[in-house]
Amino acid sequence: MTPPTPDATLPATLFRDARFVVLNKPAGLAVHAGPRGGPSVEDYFPALSRRRNGPWLAHRLDADTAGCLVVALTKTALLAAQAEFAAGRAEKIYWAVVRGAPAEDAGIIDAPLKKTTTPQGWRMEVAPAGQRANSAWRVLAHGDGMSLLEVRPRTGRTHQVRVHCATLGCPILGDTLYGDGEGPLQLLARAIKLHLSPPVAAAAPPPPHLQVLLDSGRWRRTPER
Repeated sequence: MTPPTPDATLPATLFRDARFVVLNKPAGLAVHAGPRGGPSVEDYFPALSRRRNGPWLAHRLDADTAGCLVVALTKTALLAAQAEFAAGRAEKIYWAVVRGAPAEDAGIIDAPLKKTTTPQGWRMEVAPAGQRANSAWRVLAHGDGMSLLEVRPRTGRTHQVRVHCATLGCPILGDTLYGDGEGPLQLLARAIKLHLSPPVAAAAPPPPHLQVLLDSGRWRRTPER
């Protein structure tokens, strides 16, 4: 584990108790060191806990996705969190700015996902033989050929929100794999809740690149049902 550089700033803390820390992971920061190296959330673990063992990532976020990331400070907490995610009890809310607009204002996507490898690299694709992947979504607002979606993934497959948005015909802005890849990825892990005792709950503010779009004045809110 590589110590963070002296001028590195620990990602903002959204929640903390003796069991967990929920960090506001910035876009562009990997959660763990990859084969090419580079900074990651794990570099900050010594600043989060002085325990001999841990901390541990309770789940993952793509490097380009900003927002709520749960870190377990004890092994007992890690196992409890992993059980929540595995059972589908963890509540996860994402915000995504997508190109175009879905045909409906809300819906469910039940599209299994499978990892495939091509000469250009790997990606996830919808495939009958893939792992079950289910997401609920609704349109929060429309504007200038874009939509702001709230997506609640009920399973935790790799790239699930990104692929499911593309499946709607509305790829996330800035998505280099499933969209046109122009600009930063406009995807936020907005909120998370683990139904433990006591519960773990946090919400992340939009990162600067998303806030610019939200403040642009081009949005028309979708009426609540």
